Amino acid sequence: MKQRSNILKLALFATGLSGIVAEYILATLASYFLGDSVFQWTMIVSVMMFSMGLGSRFSKYFNKKLLQKFIFIEFLLSVLVSLASVFTYTAASYTIYTGFIIYTLGIIIGVLIGMEIPLVVRLNQEFESLRINVAAVIEKDYYGSLAGGLFFAFVGLPYLGLTYTPFVLGGINFLVALLLLKMLYRELPLAQKKLLFSASTFVGILILAGFFLAEPIVLFGEQKRYQDKIIYSRQSRYQRIVITQWNENYWLYINGNQQLSTIDEAMYHEPLVHPAAHLSGYVSNVLILGGGDGCAVRELLKYPKIKTITLIDLDPVMTNLGQTHPVLTALNQDALNDPKVSIRNKDAYLFLEETAGFYDLIIVDLPDPKTVELSRMYSLEFYSLCRKHLRYGGVVVTQAGSPYFATKAFRCIEKTMRQAGMNTLMLHNQIVTLGEWGWVLAVKDRPDIDLKQKIRKYTPAINTRWLNHDAMLLMSSFGKDIFSTPNDSIEVNTIHKPVLFRYYTRGNWDLY
Repeated sequence: MKQRSNILKLALFATGLSGIVAEYILATLASYFLGDSVFQWTMIVSVMMFSMGLGSRFSKYFNKKLLQKFIFIEFLLSVLVSLASVFTYTAASYTIYTGFIIYTLGIIIGVLIGMEIPLVVRLNQEFESLRINVAAVIEKDYYGSLAGGLFFAFVGLPYLGLTYTPFVLGGINFLVALLLLKMLYRELPLAQKKLLFSASTFVGILILAGFFLAEPIVLFGEQKRYQDKIIYSRQSRYQRIVITQWNENYWLYINGNQQLSTIDEAMYHEPLVHPAAHLSGYVSNVLILGGGDGCAVRELLKYPKIKTITLIDLDPVMTNLGQTHPVLTALNQDALNDPKVSIRNKDAYLFLEETAGFYDLIIVDLPDPKTVELSRMYSLEFYSLCRKHLRYGGVVVTQAGSPYFATKAFRCIEKTMRQAGMNTLMLHNQIVTLGEWGWVLAVKDRPDIDLKQKIRKYTPAINTRWLNHDAMLLMSSFGKDIFSTPNDSIEVNTIHKPVLFRYYTRGNWDLY
């Protein structure tokens, strides 16, 4: 009897582990396919917790053969969890309703998980008193949840990715079911033995087949999201990185959003780097936040007086690609392997809080502020930290999204940088594959400088692919503002009031 009780608790530990990671997998899939990770994680976890409550309620209608029903629930969970990514990527190939698939999976899996604890409590009541039984069962489930979180954060997502992590979880549920089946097998009538044996065989074959077919199915589903051939795809701990190819041209995507194209990346990176370097004057030490592709570093290395370039990028997979992948090393001219360059994989905000360094130029080359967590990198607090680490007359420049497709967001970034106590200038350029894009420059302790006039006199003295004097005249010129409300009605973006991501997501993207 004691052995049965221990096996039931072990089963609940395993299913607790599997259940929490199932939530994380679906939340990550929702973030990748639907965007806005904070919203998707909140909603997936909330919906699944609600569904678990429904499952607990439904379990009260099970009156007989509880262990057999628990085994069937584990079989069903093992299939659904194992094939969650396969289902999602397959759906993405043929329908626009990927979100419906993800949330439906979340509800079904949540209901099944919710049935587990009440069933185990009832099964274990013959072995332990109610006081000990409830405490022990819930304890094992919570311990399993912690183990699942650690597994997902440190092993599953960074090493197995969304393709194979679900099969580890499905395998856990399947082994639990087999263990319980073995415990019960001798007591079952022949008809139930045949049914459960057939079910276990079918589920085992399905999981095994899914395991071997998962990668081509996921690649097929992912390929449908892109017009061009995928030549590299990887889910890192932080993001999904994809490189595609068309003829001799390449595109880099992060979480489905284009970061650059070899066709016209110079039209982005040259305006990002050279106007700011010009305003900074003598540039010796440079800090880049983001920019793991290495193209901004390539442009900086054209200045022989630069002594150090410190690049801070959260994702080591991205910086390793910039250092080793032939497409990126050819594009950035092996810039990230230059002895002047120091790479640290760290959160940019935390780095600014902890570093004692000072810089002539800070380049912020981060993804668009389409989520709350990214909005932090465009906040008043963030720009105040940048200002703190600039030398007198130093310059910080940030990519600022589109001045026309996300006008209020663009204006918000400029206003926030100005609020941080710096003299600002907005720039924009039409990039062939990205559309109209913008940047904001900010200079420390020089309110007397007319930045626009100084920029308009600038003719690059270094070798450029696109940027010249005429381009500088056009980039610093804006027509009348026909999209956004007056600048006074736009709020400053702060960590505690992150208005920027709302401005961004409510932009004129339907015009893009």
